[in-house]
Amino acid sequence: MERAEDKTILVVDDEPNIRDYLKMVLEDARFNVLTAGDGAEALEIIKKERPDFISLDLIMPKKSGHKLLHELKRDKELARIPVLIVTAHAKTDLGKGDLQDILDNRIMSGPGIYLEKPVNPLKYVQAIQRTLGVEESGQTEDTISLKEQLQQTIQGASPEALRKALDALGKAAKG
Repeated sequence: MERAEDKTILVVDDEPNIRDYLKMVLEDARFNVLTAGDGAEALEIIKKERPDFISLDLIMPKKSGHKLLHELKRDKELARIPVLIVTAHAKTDLGKGDLQDILDNRIMSGPGIYLEKPVNPLKYVQAIQRTLGVEESGQTEDTISLKEQLQQTIQGASPEALRKALDALGKAAKG
């Protein structure tokens, strides 16, 4: 079975916070991660680095995910790289037609599925692991689950509760 440490994933998204989040999730699963902010930048990276997998946003400036997929399909080597579409526009007028074209005409190689934003990090990692034949680690699942729980707790906490938690952590680090 393949190892995550031996695989490189290219995350392509024009939103820096989403790109960074997906990168962090994949690094927690021990993948090597490259990032690009649009399809044009991604194509340059793909030609130089030949990632093992591409996580691709659909709607981006300069070159959309749809256009990038068409370009990859024209090159036999690049067309073999598995792609997972990660989009907020699967059901909107902005992206629905492009996504339908991609799925109907089998333009992408890989899991043949797409994930809608906001992405469930565990499903995201598992889709990539399965496609690449990487062993699914219970430790990865626990790490992602714990981070998600922590993030939800922090988002729901009052500023006062957050201050108290930071003070407690500061005292624990010193003591």
